[in-house]
Amino acid sequence: MSLLDSPSLSRSTAAQRGVRGMRIIATGMLVAMAALFLLADHLQPVHPAWGFVRAFAEAAMVGGLADWFAVTALFRHPLGLPIPHTAIIPRNKDRIGETLAQFLRDNFLTPSVVARRMRGIDVAGTIGRLLVSPPAEGRMREGASRLIGDVLQSLDQERLGGMIKSAFASRLRALEVSPLLGQTLGAAIDDERHIPILDSFVTWAGRTLDANEDMIRAMVHQRAGWIMRLAGLDDKLADAIIDGLRKLTIDMAADPHHPLRAKAEEGLAKLAHDLVSDPETRAKVEEVKNEIIANKAVTAWIDSLWERSRASLLKSVQHPEAALTGRFGEALRQLGATLQEDAHLKRTINQFARRAVVGVVASYGSGIVTLVSDTIRGWDARTVTGRLEGAVGRDLQYIRINGTLVGGLVGLAIHVAEVVR
Repeated sequence: MSLLDSPSLSRSTAAQRGVRGMRIIATGMLVAMAALFLLADHLQPVHPAWGFVRAFAEAAMVGGLADWFAVTALFRHPLGLPIPHTAIIPRNKDRIGETLAQFLRDNFLTPSVVARRMRGIDVAGTIGRLLVSPPAEGRMREGASRLIGDVLQSLDQERLGGMIKSAFASRLRALEVSPLLGQTLGAAIDDERHIPILDSFVTWAGRTLDANEDMIRAMVHQRAGWIMRLAGLDDKLADAIIDGLRKLTIDMAADPHHPLRAKAEEGLAKLAHDLVSDPETRAKVEEVKNEIIANKAVTAWIDSLWERSRASLLKSVQHPEAALTGRFGEALRQLGATLQEDAHLKRTINQFARRAVVGVVASYGSGIVTLVSDTIRGWDARTVTGRLEGAVGRDLQYIRINGTLVGGLVGLAIHVAEVVR
């Protein structure tokens, strides 16, 4: 069962029941005022006091009818009649989507606006406080979990996933990895962290030689002439080759200053320099990187990475308490304490958050606005009407009730004024 199939659906159903209940009350009051008007009109000759009741009921009935028409006209044609300027929301669905998208663009997705609003937000401090003292229970965590889950489930997954995967691949293509690799290799050489790698390579070469001794002997035997084979010199030649190679690997393993090791280190140092400074080497690395990114296996890996991330996030928001237990929870709390105490780290994270958000808005703000607008435009009129009515319909029924009561009081006041005059 998906997130939309459980809490979101139950909330929508509860909202619809609430709107239906208030509609019954508002309509019941209107019917009651009509019945009271008929009764008062019939009994007015019996006693003048019934005139006051009649005036109240008549005005209440008019006010209730007027507000019923106004509320109904927002969502549909009253009584199904195609009266002009009714069913306002269904008829203007696309314009509502465009207006909402324009509102998002002007107030939330403009880089200058986002940068200005992000200056006063302490992202690192807020995250740190939440990690140190996460609410065990509470409407905030539950609401945030539901909101994230609803957003993930309701957005167009193909378009959203394609947008994220395309952005990820574009970032990889834009990142020049050659200088990064060269600097990393150079730092490893300076700190002598490359020595274990050379040791492992020498050990691997020795083991490979031992494992393929028979193959080397066979190759020497095949390439030796018949005279050498007749004299048994091929075996001696194979022994000499194998013993020489074995002695070489043993000497390289035992002597850190072996000439071949020095040559290998010299080659690594040159590679580190070329990765940073040689245009030809950098171009070759970039070409290999782009070929790797374009590989179908890497594309499939990026696809699976997005799907796993989305599934993991949905699981976390459905069960937020599970993410805060055990060693992972303790690590999160330690991270939260560090975020609150380390001023330099806090400043760095806040600056990164501001730049990241502004960068995302600058790059993808228009895409997000288009996604919102197209999503609303893709809904049918009944869906839009149902969602908006479920959100504000209860308050609109209160307007009908208030209109009935206020109309009745106004009518009663006018009748009293006429009697006094």
